[in-house]
Amino acid sequence: MVTTYLCEMSIEQETHYESVIGLEVHVQMNTLSKAYSSDGYSYGAAPNTQVCPISLGHPGTLPKPNVQVIENAIKLGLACNCSIREFNSYARKNYFYPDLPKGYQITQDETPICFGGSVGITFKNLEKKKIGLTRIHMEEDTGKSIHDLDPFNTLIDLNRAGVPLLEIVSEPDFRSGEEAYLYLQEIRKLVRYLDISDGNMEEGSLRCDVNISIRKQGREKFGTKVEVKNLNSFRHVQKAIDYEFKRQSEILNSGGIINQETRTFDASKGITIALRTKENANDYRYFIEPDLAPVRITESNKKAIKNSMPPLPQTLFDKYTTKLKLSNYDANLIIENKETAIYFESLLLTGCSPKSAANWLMGPIQGYLNEFSKSWTEWTLSSKKIGELISIVDKNVVSFSAAAQQILPELIKHPEKHPQTIAEELNLLQESDSEALMVLINEVLDKYPEKVEEYRSGKKGLLGLFIGEVMRSSKGSADPGMTNKLLKDILEG
Repeated sequence: MVTTYLCEMSIEQETHYESVIGLEVHVQMNTLSKAYSSDGYSYGAAPNTQVCPISLGHPGTLPKPNVQVIENAIKLGLACNCSIREFNSYARKNYFYPDLPKGYQITQDETPICFGGSVGITFKNLEKKKIGLTRIHMEEDTGKSIHDLDPFNTLIDLNRAGVPLLEIVSEPDFRSGEEAYLYLQEIRKLVRYLDISDGNMEEGSLRCDVNISIRKQGREKFGTKVEVKNLNSFRHVQKAIDYEFKRQSEILNSGGIINQETRTFDASKGITIALRTKENANDYRYFIEPDLAPVRITESNKKAIKNSMPPLPQTLFDKYTTKLKLSNYDANLIIENKETAIYFESLLLTGCSPKSAANWLMGPIQGYLNEFSKSWTEWTLSSKKIGELISIVDKNVVSFSAAAQQILPELIKHPEKHPQTIAEELNLLQESDSEALMVLINEVLDKYPEKVEEYRSGKKGLLGLFIGEVMRSSKGSADPGMTNKLLKDILEG
């Protein structure tokens, strides 16, 4: 029988305790072949079509390490300021389950390739916190058990067996679900920048297990740890942590004992449910993998990999907010994904100002992508063309609104054209001849004599009406800045 804890406790009761949380994040790598065999893997393929004798664990087959997996592990370790182990051995983690064809998993036990290091998170109020890392190690994935397609049998799909993973084990440094959420965002950002993984939790490329215990505030000793598995979204991680904190607090407040166990999260009910008693490490009978030789990583190996790495999100954030003087908000939007940051960097090379480039990226371009449900990988207009468009706006050749609403769509259809050519064809060049503008301004003021008197009586907000009418009369070609100045000179002169 599953007990549901409604957790209707007072704030006073809850504040007696604090959470102690550690995360184990599995990152599925996007290598062309599996960790120890040559068969590939792609999400959504027909069951049991992406297997070979090695990944199926046939007798007499021998694994061979995928060099790209090792390089990816080093990349992530360097990005997290980890120490990289020189001599690495593989281990067998033994357990028997239908989706583990060999009866053991090839992983690392006492010699993780990366150890130490940290990942920084930033809260909404811009406060920062570092989450320590215990280790990052290489291992292979298992197959998948499917329980909901056949009412009488569990089905096994072994396509995923042998897919390379990096397991990132944090220190128990988290104190809330919010911190875990922010950490997972940073991990996903890092693996995407490094091109290690697509980081899609929906497809299982990023999976997270949570270890959570609670203790009285001010106490150093940890409480009994509960593991929550099978969390497939950032929000589910946060909600599972928040629920477990309340559940465990209620048990202790009622004089009960927390059981060390593995639980799963029921997203439809927002609760965790017990699965099994938690295994200990010695249950897995780890020993050195006899079929794989140890791997040595030299200083020259690390240096070559470090030199191949792109600028990382935090480095770019510091550059944009200090050197380029962008706001924290703009910088965070730009570094949110790798494609945006790369495009922004290429825009800067065209000579446009950082602020103009940021405004166009997060304004008209992002608006277009949202409107047509496209991602940045589907954006095809070159930075050179957008740079030319920004240039004629900054030089007041055309207005920002005309460029964004009329020239940009035409430029997407006809990328071979120069933006100014399109502006000329659409008669969008701004009128900056003061004499021509004065004619339009006088016509507007003659049209609204009562509004003119109201403006001069103190209703300064009417200036927007006059500017709008001039822009309408000029069909958007009037220079807004010059129009504003000339109107003020006449009305206040």
